[in-house]
Amino acid sequence: MRRNTLALLVLAGLIVTPFLIGRLGTAAPQAETSPIGRRIADFELHDYLGALRRFDEFDDKKAIVVVFLGTECPVAKLIGPRLAELAAQYEDKGVAFLGIDSNAQDSLADIARYARDHKIAFPILKDPGSTVADQFGAERTPDAFVLDADRSIRYRGMVDNQYGVGFSRAAATNNYVAEVLDALLAGKEVTQAPTKPAGCFIGRAHRTVSSNDVTYAKHIAPIFNENCVNCHRSGQVAPFALTSYDDASAWAETIAEVVSGGRMPPWFASPQYGHFLNDARLSGDDKEIILAWVRNGCPQGDPADMPKPPAFTEGWRIAKPDLVLKMSEPFEIPDRGVVPYQTFTLDAEFPADRWVQAAELRPTNPAVTHHLVLFFHPPGSDKVDPREPLLNLIAGYGPGMPPAIYAKDACRRIPAGSKLMIQGHYTPNGSATTDQSEVAIIFGDPSKVKREITIQAAINYQFLIPPGAKDHEVVASYELDEDTLVHAVTPHMHLRGKAFRFEAVYPDGREEVLLDVPRYDFNWQNTYDLVEPKPMPAGTEIVCTAVFDNSADNPANPDPTATVMWGEQTWQEMAVGTMNISSMSQDLSLGSPPLTALGDGTYEARFTYRPDKKADAVYLAGSFNDWKAEGQRMDGPDAEGRYTTTARLKPGDYQYKFVVDGKRWRADPGNAETAGQHHNSVLHVGKK
Repeated sequence: MRRNTLALLVLAGLIVTPFLIGRLGTAAPQAETSPIGRRIADFELHDYLGALRRFDEFDDKKAIVVVFLGTECPVAKLIGPRLAELAAQYEDKGVAFLGIDSNAQDSLADIARYARDHKIAFPILKDPGSTVADQFGAERTPDAFVLDADRSIRYRGMVDNQYGVGFSRAAATNNYVAEVLDALLAGKEVTQAPTKPAGCFIGRAHRTVSSNDVTYAKHIAPIFNENCVNCHRSGQVAPFALTSYDDASAWAETIAEVVSGGRMPPWFASPQYGHFLNDARLSGDDKEIILAWVRNGCPQGDPADMPKPPAFTEGWRIAKPDLVLKMSEPFEIPDRGVVPYQTFTLDAEFPADRWVQAAELRPTNPAVTHHLVLFFHPPGSDKVDPREPLLNLIAGYGPGMPPAIYAKDACRRIPAGSKLMIQGHYTPNGSATTDQSEVAIIFGDPSKVKREITIQAAINYQFLIPPGAKDHEVVASYELDEDTLVHAVTPHMHLRGKAFRFEAVYPDGREEVLLDVPRYDFNWQNTYDLVEPKPMPAGTEIVCTAVFDNSADNPANPDPTATVMWGEQTWQEMAVGTMNISSMSQDLSLGSPPLTALGDGTYEARFTYRPDKKADAVYLAGSFNDWKAEGQRMDGPDAEGRYTTTARLKPGDYQYKFVVDGKRWRADPGNAETAGQHHNSVLHVGKK
């Protein structure tokens, strides 16, 4: 049975992904009462330099901020620079900051690196056995506690609201810890209520409660090897490794929480509809095995049962590339905040059409690269249309995503004169860094290409989402004008996107759901690849229904009071459903209409068309005869069902189509070049 390497993927960055926010079960004590008002007794712990630090050394402080941290948790990494700023801001006001690491998996060297990377000057103490975490009732990292001069807890929860479950803001709109400190220092009542901390559960040491039959060596390691470690290994985008028992057991409850809650793996399609090649879901059996292992205390088992570690390709995963391109210079990613989508132009020229049989994107810094899109920008305009990364996509990169590989007879085309561009989505992880991604391409043999894979879209530009609307529907549709194979579908909305559905309405009135995404997540731009290309008859309408949440209940909503319309910025919205399709009748081996020079500066173009169904007549219509549907009747059919005609043309560019029975307009199946929203075939006369 095929497994997908996206499963159990853990990402840091723009999204503080939901399944990074927890460890379940035996680990964390669940406080039944609020810790507010609890007085913290003295304790002593060693800092990461080995010095013994006592809590009573801060007795002269007006307030103390104690934050429980973890060196690998993405939320804790993102909040690190903010904590350093707050500590410096309040140092002269009589406030002390203290970090405590209660994770069993974090070493003193890990803590030292965390402090150095985030320029943290205040002490960070190691809490072996999590005894101090137990006294505070701390559960997650980061988990912030503000204590007054009497060492009583006056606030517990998030540092601010910049990062949370499934969202990230450019800046905080509520600075909880700072507001509480200001109130305490001013002698005012603390009115800020506790908040629920968002982060990873503290990695308390495990106690095996049952040997059971489920062990890491025999059962869990094989699941993780096939589904997780492609990303959960050193140097990859996931924030921690899952390549050993110590790694896996330290994060076991986090994995259990997100598996049982359905927040990970990153797959959002309803299982009720469609079958997809890249389905990233874990099987029900695998889920039960993982949960049973965690419930029983994560037994290691016999090391002799360990499977062979998976091997990973270090170079390009495609065959030897014909072209390798790299971003002209490194792009700088800050330590935090939201990085807008970036577009980079690659140094490549295409004087003629090129067919892409395979393409692969590779970041130099996958730890901060959420996804990349390779697309072409056609000639004629210096401005990049915001739809181009969707409609002109050649290949994509995302954690665990395979390279784009097309069939030898059905490839993606880069039109002559186009530029290649990379769109990058970067996610800060607490440390400033750079990326200089590269791409490799294998070109197809033009003589073997019979069909072009194109991307079409159902788009609605005319909509207004009212302020506060929780379930606002926007419908877009696209009618297939010929018999078509649908290879993949991709929903696209922005931060207010809530749900998306693709439906096919067939000419005979039948309706079929192709894809249903009941929980859309902007942070995961998933394309859903059909197991088998789906044939659709001409006249089929693809109806896309996008649902938006513009209410205050949507934590990713930039402004619930705004009326939202179409726009390329993430604080605006889009309602786009793209489809990777090919024409069932296309056969590019037939070639474009041949031209014969007539000696007087004009050319004779010979047009040939064979309908896929019996026709009474076929006509040639184009820009050379005012697009008259029955203006030029073609001769035929011949013994093979072909219709032919000629046209005398001056040098220039022309568009044309064949009109079956004067009603059904069809592009030339032998000509790959089309133009406009109606996909008219293009013929260049008198040009080399």
